[in-house]
Amino acid sequence: MPLESNARIVKELARRGYNAEREAVTLLASAPDSAAALESAVDRAPDDALRITADHVRTAVGSDDVADSEITTGADADPGANAAPGANADPGANADSGAAADRHADADPGADSGAPTGSNPDSALDTGRSPVETEGSGDDVRTDSTDGRSDRDADRRELEVGNDMTGRSTGTGEYADFVRTFRDRYERLSKVLRGRVNHRPAEAIADMPGGSDAAMIGLVNDIRSTKSGHWLVELEDTTGTFPALVMKDKGLADVVDEILMDECVAVEGTLADDSGILFADSLHFPDVPRTHRTGAADRHVQAALISDVHVGSDEFMADAWHRFTDWLHTPEAEPVEYILLAGDMVEGVGVYPDQDEELEIVDIYDQYEAFSEHLKEVPADTEVVMIPGNHDAVRLAEPQPGFNDEIRDIMDVHDAQIVSNPATVSVEGVDVLMYHGVSLDEVIAELPEEKASYDEPHKAMYQLLKKRHVAPQFGGHTRVAPEERDYLVIENVPDVFHTGHVHKLGWGKYHNVLAVNSGCWQAQTDFQKSVNIDPDAGYAPILDLDTLEMTVRKFS
Repeated sequence: MPLESNARIVKELARRGYNAEREAVTLLASAPDSAAALESAVDRAPDDALRITADHVRTAVGSDDVADSEITTGADADPGANAAPGANADPGANADSGAAADRHADADPGADSGAPTGSNPDSALDTGRSPVETEGSGDDVRTDSTDGRSDRDADRRELEVGNDMTGRSTGTGEYADFVRTFRDRYERLSKVLRGRVNHRPAEAIADMPGGSDAAMIGLVNDIRSTKSGHWLVELEDTTGTFPALVMKDKGLADVVDEILMDECVAVEGTLADDSGILFADSLHFPDVPRTHRTGAADRHVQAALISDVHVGSDEFMADAWHRFTDWLHTPEAEPVEYILLAGDMVEGVGVYPDQDEELEIVDIYDQYEAFSEHLKEVPADTEVVMIPGNHDAVRLAEPQPGFNDEIRDIMDVHDAQIVSNPATVSVEGVDVLMYHGVSLDEVIAELPEEKASYDEPHKAMYQLLKKRHVAPQFGGHTRVAPEERDYLVIENVPDVFHTGHVHKLGWGKYHNVLAVNSGCWQAQTDFQKSVNIDPDAGYAPILDLDTLEMTVRKFS
């Protein structure tokens, strides 16, 4: 049984029902005969042990056979030891390949990564290197210690989850439930807008004299073009509805193009002589303040942002996943202490027509069992947070609760936190909004291509940030569950917005918020070919939590 990498050792231990300490895995990999060392460690481990520790390995193999001096951690380690292929390659050889690499390879990182035109250069993702690197490439390993010891210290970790609605669903599907959802949406988002306009309720505006200046905040009840080429926008608040006319010569066409049904907006203007309509002078979205200040970790630590693994599919890229987990066991990946997974852990069953013809694993529970085995390849002391997606075994309507107990038990690996979609995660002072991203399909379909497209999914994410809601439009492709609270509102501005779903890689900054769509781990399926989706597969965005700089590593 050759064990040529740390990840293979983890996988073999997992097959035998064990997790393992990171140091134990490194000791086994450093042994002259790692296969024999593993057998001895397993045989000598206590019967009730669930995890192989470094002490188990030392006891089983002996300190003479596995010396501490051979452990490769920190700045003094041999950078090539246990590294994934390409670790010691010439940095100039990090040629990018694939569709996403072609997009990002040689251009200005702030521009091609999707930073808005004319944005502050200080907010661009300028890391001083090519934003996409091959696996294990680069020589920029950093530690905060000066004696070669790793800074990977579990006691210094801070991870808090917010907005998790798992176990808190109150909706019964009745009309009154939907009313409560939209009322909550209106009340919370209107608070954001009230500081910008002198708001009056719809019924109060109807009683104002003609020619008066007025402003209203409401949910978009209807929007349509007139025969003259103007736009009529009907807003609704808790007191009623009122129409606003946006004239084509007002220079607001670009803003009108971005309006979606059911989102919350503010309109300022002048009432007609008969007070029956509001002539709009300006339109406002809740938006993210341009002065938003981001948080940061107080040490150098990283998080891997991944999504859409799709275990169970014929096209699941197991080799790319193994290269990723191999790399996580190298000294270069020592700072990666968190993995944030934004949904679709498995391929699911019956998600789209004829899906059964593209399944390697046809039982949903077996799919989660297989996913758990792959997750065991990740270093055992890594903090993992997962949310569900539309392929996972939860309700399709959003917000999606974080799985039932049976599936949670199957995925009980590395003490992973499984929370709802969406959810907010504070990681050492950096607030990350995790959302799988089904509504991106709707945003891309409704808005002009230059504002939202599959090739640049982060721009569609900018629109959600602008609307301060992850799924504003109701009744379309995105299913919304009625709850007393609208969990889809972006009440607090995040530092990082992480999505998946569309299987395309894209990232950029919007008003200092880093928006990342992390691609997938599934090659193109027949269904994707039929709808002309060419996925960006086998990429892992690695986020520096102390600087919010990001490097995308390619493992396919």
